[in-house]
Order: sequence, then structure tokens, then C-alpha cells
Amino acid sequence: MKLINNLQSYGLISILLHWIMAVLILGLFVLGEYMVDLTYYDPWYIKAPNFHRSLGVVVGFLFICRLIWRIKSIRPNVEGKQWEKSTALAVHRLFYVLIAIICISGYLITTADGQGVSIFNWFTLPATLYGFNNQEDIAGLVHEWSTQILLILAALHGIAALKHHFINRDSTLRRMLRPK
Repeated sequence: MKLINNLQSYGLISILLHWIMAVLILGLFVLGEYMVDLTYYDPWYIKAPNFHRSLGVVVGFLFICRLIWRIKSIRPNVEGKQWEKSTALAVHRLFYVLIAIICISGYLITTADGQGVSIFNWFTLPATLYGFNNQEDIAGLVHEWSTQILLILAALHGIAALKHHFINRDSTLRRMLRPK
């Protein structure tokens, strides 16, 4: 089992970063949608946002690790027509931009009042940017819209992977499921 990428396939590190982040981001979306409808007397009214913020910081950390890993490691050759290769590169770059925007806007929502972000009650990430007019509202809109765009893009990404697997019958999906 290969840990690192080569020109033909992804290594275990890339695969784990991809799928762990995918599951966490989807879970954060579901939790985010759930928690906005909680009432003050719901036992999850405080717990859900704290858990959401903590997992968001984990995603931010994994995002930085993944970005460094992507810059430093070999990228396998992309299969498909030239327009598919160009689109895949653009979509992956957009994923990185959107995830960065979501993490930063989530941080700005949480720290708008000057308080840091408690991470699983283990430590607190300090508030460094706060006190801007309507910071929480503006960051909230950016967070919501960028998350919606990311999820639409992720759905299209998944459909494209299935198209490559079932119609093109190439190894695009298999390469992201198991290292060779």
C-alpha cells in the first residue's frame, strides 16, 4: 500500500485527507442546518454550535495539511478529454478557495464579539479580527453562500466521478478509493 502519490494513482495520505474532509464537511453542513432551527430550550442549543465550531477548526487544520500536501506531492495524471482535465483543475482550485472562505468566515462569525473559539474545551483559538460593522451578519452570509456553492460543486464532482467510472470506465474513481 503506497502512502504517497505517483503519476498513476493517489497514495493513502491523499485518499484519507480527501475522504475525511468530505465526510466532515458534509457532517458540518448537516449539523449547521440542524442547529439553526434549535430553540433556546433545546439541550443541543449550546452543544451543537460548539461542536460545529470545533469540527470547523479541525477542517481548517486538515485543509492546511491538504494544501501543503498537494503543493509538495506529485499529482496523478488526470484522465479524460482536454476540457475535462481543465474543468477538473478549475473545480479543485475552486474547492480550495471555497473551503478557505468557509473556514475564515466561520471564524469571523464566532469571533465577531471578540471572544475566542473554544475547541472541544481543550484550548481556545484567540479572536484576532473582530469589531467590524455587521461582522457576524456579513460573515454569516458569506459562510452560508460559500457552503451552498461548495455542496453543489461537490455533488457535481461526485456525478463526474460516477460518469468516469460507469460511462468512461476509466480509473478516476478507483484511484480515489484505494491506493495501488
